[in-house]
Amino acid sequence: MSRIRVVAAGVSPMVAARTMSAAAGSSEGPGSAAGGTGPGSPSRMVKLAGVPGSEPHKVNDMLLLRPARPGAPLRTPEGTRDTEQHVVFFPGDIQNFMEEMVLHAEGIQWQNWSFERVALILGHHFPRHHVWVVRAARMYLHKFSSYCNFVESNLFGAPEHSADYGAVRHLRALLTNGLERAGLKSAASVFPPPGFSLVLVGFSKGCVVLNQIVHELERAQADPELAPFLSCVTDFYWLDGGHPGGSGTWVTEQHVLEVLAASRIALHAHVTPYEVRDPMRSWVGHEHRRFVQILKELGAPLSNTLHFEDEPASIDNHFRVIVEF
Repeated sequence: MSRIRVVAAGVSPMVAARTMSAAAGSSEGPGSAAGGTGPGSPSRMVKLAGVPGSEPHKVNDMLLLRPARPGAPLRTPEGTRDTEQHVVFFPGDIQNFMEEMVLHAEGIQWQNWSFERVALILGHHFPRHHVWVVRAARMYLHKFSSYCNFVESNLFGAPEHSADYGAVRHLRALLTNGLERAGLKSAASVFPPPGFSLVLVGFSKGCVVLNQIVHELERAQADPELAPFLSCVTDFYWLDGGHPGGSGTWVTEQHVLEVLAASRIALHAHVTPYEVRDPMRSWVGHEHRRFVQILKELGAPLSNTLHFEDEPASIDNHFRVIVEF
């Protein structure tokens, strides 16, 4: 979110009940877990605190939700084992671990969109995937997320994109170390393993990470260490991107989008009137239209969806796009 409004969260009763039931009994200390699939089964939800990234001072807390799949691992139609499928989600402002959100007045109002509950929602979207939620390195005033480990950002999280900041390298290191910490790979094993696939999802402020990765694509694809990792990315999902800067909410540079289109990564843009029809931030809608126009002209595999088109713009629907995409 580019700004926070103090209103009640509008979560559908069905989604709230389902996620609250699934999250019941969770404990969120380092390495703790919740939601096992039965007696003696591994826990599904694990919090990983201080996962190191590309440099010693760059660490991020992460939440992992393992897929709910009792019995033998399934295989996709392409033959890829589901244990090798992963989704990484970058949240927006005010979203946090539940234990943090309930400590602050604004956080309590939005607790239906905590990391734990969003992970469960994404688990319904991607039932065969491991779901990773990455916490921003800084949260100013407990609500303004700054993804400064991925992109140069000010205190409020407004980004300064460049071609060489290192978001791709940091994400690769986070996943390598996160998988090891969660017991999903050994320290000596090759990463990424054969059949590994990755879906990247950004919501609101979290879309700045996707945008930075797009800016880095050309150089990263030429890097012998990063290229195999990038080749595993199958999809980008932008969910109602927004940040407090005065421009750059969507990528509009022609050459950068040419590189993205040529990658043949499946691209998905899901927006609501809250972001793209705000008269006080008209550049967001203009940039979104330009992003879509250029990529379509380039023949990129892009889907673009405007949700809640006939409803008034609201922060409730802004969050609900996480359910509806």
